[in-house]
Amino acid sequence: MEKTFKRLLVLLLVVAMVCIGFAQEAKVTVLNPRGTPAPIPLVPMAPRLATLDGKTVYLVDIKYEGGASLLQAITEWFSKNLPKTNLVFREKGGPYDQEDPKLWAEIKDKADAVIIAVGH
Repeated sequence: MEKTFKRLLVLLLVVAMVCIGFAQEAKVTVLNPRGTPAPIPLVPMAPRLATLDGKTVYLVDIKYEGGASLLQAITEWFSKNLPKTNLVFREKGGPYDQEDPKLWAEIKDKADAVIIAVGH
């Protein structure tokens, strides 16, 4: 029994020393999990055209599911409601999430407006 008492005493002494050591040296730094987001530059929207009569509107299918059928419906609406608008249908080259610099250059050069279909 004396042996068990000595072991318990040593154990309590070790635990006390560890606790005292942590209490004196341990410091906790708390960080905000939201972080500091980078500022978002505000880019104004392009000005609206006064009319689409005689203007060229590019309809761009980025090959996302359902985009082509959406653009077909838009084309039908334009032909009924704004027949003087020139519509140009283009399919973006490559996967939908990659750039198509050739197409963007053509649109910048020739289009007055653009509709890009995402689909669904």
